[in-house]
Amino acid sequence: MSGVFLTLLIPFLGTTLGAAFVFFMKDEMSPRLQKSLLGFASGVMVAASIWSLIIPAMEMSADMGKLRVIPAAVGILSGMGFLLLIDTLTPHLHIGNSHPEGLKAHISKTAMLTLAVTIHNFPEGMAVGVVIAGALQGGEWISAAGAMAMSVGIAIQNIPEGAIISMPMKAAGGSRMKSFLMGTLSGAVEPLGGVLVILLASLVQPALPYLLAFAAGAMFYVVIEELIPEASEGEHSNHSTIGFAIGFVLMMLLDVILG
Repeated sequence: MSGVFLTLLIPFLGTTLGAAFVFFMKDEMSPRLQKSLLGFASGVMVAASIWSLIIPAMEMSADMGKLRVIPAAVGILSGMGFLLLIDTLTPHLHIGNSHPEGLKAHISKTAMLTLAVTIHNFPEGMAVGVVIAGALQGGEWISAAGAMAMSVGIAIQNIPEGAIISMPMKAAGGSRMKSFLMGTLSGAVEPLGGVLVILLASLVQPALPYLLAFAAGAMFYVVIEELIPEASEGEHSNHSTIGFAIGFVLMMLLDVILG
């Protein structure tokens, strides 16, 4: 049980470490660095979705023959649809934008920024939780080392994400401590999402392949809807491309070597 708790906690620690950059960096984050980090996060999430979620989902359904792709297809579309629904209903504001999205609500700009990041981070927590659930079921498709690889990979990409959240809040006039706390709290939803998925998978074990692909679809939505557009907009988009390549290869290596 302590191993499960640690695996769930590692991504949150990555976010906390990244948010702490606000205490050590005096100026705003340069556009080049921010685009590189956005690309890196995208690469990690896409690689994790493929190697740790979609491929195991199809391997678990091997007894379905050529139809083994069905659980993965249903899960991916369901995950993307779920995030689309959450994105449409939840009032939130992306960093760098002035127009809120989602339903209208009379809440502060800081609260809407935090909700935007929460929408982003929840699928990552789900991904770690569902891989842990697969390892706990003792199957041959996902090992405990594979679950740890997923957790470490998400934690690595959470470090720059934490900085991307806290630094703009500081630049917008917030105190260093408040910016750090908001950046840290944005990652608190990840362990919660992981626990919820573990509980669901334990209750409905045959649904595990669908849940794996569901988490992948949710992460794909975040990458396509938010990370890649932000990374590609304006100048220095080549930095995001390089960051994507590094993030993808790093996560692939972690999954294959540790998993």
